[in-house]
Parts: sequence; structure tokens; C-alpha cells
Amino acid sequence: MSISTGRIDRTPGVCGGKACIAGHRVRVLDIVVWHEHQGMTPDEIVSHFPTITLADVHAALAYYFDHLEEIQQEMQAERAFADEFRRNNPTLLETKMRQDRLEEAS
Repeated sequence: MSISTGRIDRTPGVCGGKACIAGHRVRVLDIVVWHEHQGMTPDEIVSHFPTITLADVHAALAYYFDHLEEIQQEMQAERAFADEFRRNNPTLLETKMRQDRLEEAS
């Protein structure tokens, strides 16, 4: 079932069913991270993603403040996924360093 607040949509199969700017694949979560965690202003966000409008950014932030728990849970789930991925997929440098330590120990 699709949910829409005008500028913000939640549609199964689009952006993982997460709230996003209507007609775009820019999630509310992305806007929040850019604004709240990276310190970008709404104008800066629009300059980096010119297909969205200033009103879209403000609508996403308003949606966030109206649905804090939902968006914060999405953030925690994404962090957990990224942490798990990093644990299971070491970088080439980490692999090389581990291999070098093993060679030095033997």
C-alpha cells in the first residue's frame, strides 16, 4: 500500500519502502543525514541534487520531525547493516595487512 503526504511518498518496492521525496529516489533519511549529520543547508542539498526543490527538502525535514522514531530506526538499521558488511568484507588493505602479520609471525 502506497502512502503519500503530497511531497513525501512511501511505496513498497521504491527505495525499500522507505519515505522518499515524491517522484524521486531521494529518501527522507538521506536528507536528514545531509542536513543534521553533515551540516548541509537546505540550499546546499538542492545545489547537489538539482532535481529536487527547496520545498522538497523542507517537506522531508518536516516529515522527519513528525516521524522521528521511524526515521531513527531506519538509521539504526542502516548502521547495523553497514557494520555487519564491513565485518564480513574486509578492505584490500585490511586483508593485505592481516596477510603481512601472518607472514611476519611465521
